[in-house]
Amino acid sequence: MELWPAFLLGLAGSLHCAGMCGPLVMAFPGRGNTWREMLPGRLAYNLGRIGTYAAMGAVLGLMGEGAALAGLQRWLSLIIGGVLLGGAFLTWRRPFALAFPRITELVRTRLGRVMQSPSPFQPLSLGFLNGLLPCGLVYVALAASATAGSFLGSILYMAAFGAGTFPMMLATALGGTRLQFILRARGQHLIPLTVALVGALLVLRGLALGIPYLSPSGAGASCH
Repeated sequence: MELWPAFLLGLAGSLHCAGMCGPLVMAFPGRGNTWREMLPGRLAYNLGRIGTYAAMGAVLGLMGEGAALAGLQRWLSLIIGGVLLGGAFLTWRRPFALAFPRITELVRTRLGRVMQSPSPFQPLSLGFLNGLLPCGLVYVALAASATAGSFLGSILYMAAFGAGTFPMMLATALGGTRLQFILRARGQHLIPLTVALVGALLVLRGLALGIPYLSPSGAGASCH
């Protein structure tokens, strides 16, 4: 399974993240007054966030590996790809976090406590927790990662997704409110297109048409 769709999904999705999570990121305590002084903490925050994505990918990887051993990976890829294609054409008017109010409240309460902590690992902890906030795009990536067919493949898939979100989230943390709203306004239309692309690739992969890299006959191949 190729990793570039995961990176592309993260890159396009980060434009949405800049609008939704930007205020939270900019509220994180700073370790200095200049961007150079704040950079280490913001890097640690993003590392923690990507680490959470990779850990969740490990859980989905176990499930996907079980499906692969049972010979069901092609069907899993077809089903998840179809769901993503359908979801890409739906209009979601309700913020995704509202679908999981209890989880959202627990994570935000914990975030508030960690913000008051003087620990040098505070930015890393904030990143770990931020990665747990309910997010539709993260769950799209997790669903796709389950089709990787291996434990390690799913971890790498989610790490690639997180790497795609990294540049924009770092820029938002250092660039302020104006950049946050510009990115959200200009990038919102890219999200359904990217989700549709990932869904189409999963469907093609599940069909096993014998097209190298795009739809190989051995659809259970691991990530490259």
